[in-house]
Amino acid sequence: MKQTDIFLAFLRVGLLGYGGGPSSIPLVHKEAVERYKWLDSDEFSDILALGNALPGPIATKMAGYIGYRVGGVVGMLTALAATIVPTIILMILLLTVLNTYKDEAWVRGMAEAVVPVVAVMLAVLTWDFVKKAGKSKLGWGWTVFALTGTAAVLQLLHVHPAILIFVLLVGALLKKDHTPTEKAEQEG
Repeated sequence: MKQTDIFLAFLRVGLLGYGGGPSSIPLVHKEAVERYKWLDSDEFSDILALGNALPGPIATKMAGYIGYRVGGVVGMLTALAATIVPTIILMILLLTVLNTYKDEAWVRGMAEAVVPVVAVMLAVLTWDFVKKAGKSKLGWGWTVFALTGTAAVLQLLHVHPAILIFVLLVGALLKKDHTPTEKAEQEG
């Protein structure tokens, strides 16, 4: 049953993730966190951050990891197959049809109509992450500062997101978090 659930979850992602990685992320979240509860939102955020720092398509990286975590090597292969096979089949079918009718207004309209839908899906997921960060140990001040700083570094300095994520991960690893016992020992 677990392999069937893995297959169905990532088949839905593969079939409905029109637009690539950005549109697949909310779908993976819906399946892995909300529907099947294989992960909580914090774990999902960690997987997403690390997946974005690595090369390759995000949907397959997330499918591979989550499939492995839930169902071992077979689960990983099941999740990967369910994610990529629908895309391969749909690419062949859709591109054949779209290439035939590429100059038709309905084809252009269909392609343009998807963009705002994907934008809303990403905005909702982003807002969920912002709320979670604001309510965490960071608090709203640091969350707003991190959002502003990240936007500035990405847009004004044109730093690649993978470099920024890597620097933040290294910073988090180097940051020493003192437990109450350690703090009491240092004070005493």
